[in-house]
Amino acid sequence: MADEKPKEGVKTENNDHINLKVAGQDGSVVQFKIKRHTPLSKLMKAYSVCQ
Repeated sequence: MADEKPKEGVKTENNDHINLKVAGQDGSVVQFKIKRHTPLSKLMKAYSVCQ
């Protein structure tokens, strides 16, 4: 596992934020920038409000 190279388009920097793209069933894409310690339930609530 230590010999694996990072995939193309994946940053290996040690940042405090995660950039997420959530694709809906209708093809719409919503982008979120969250901190690493943010619970996913908070993201899901924010996504449901956007819809």
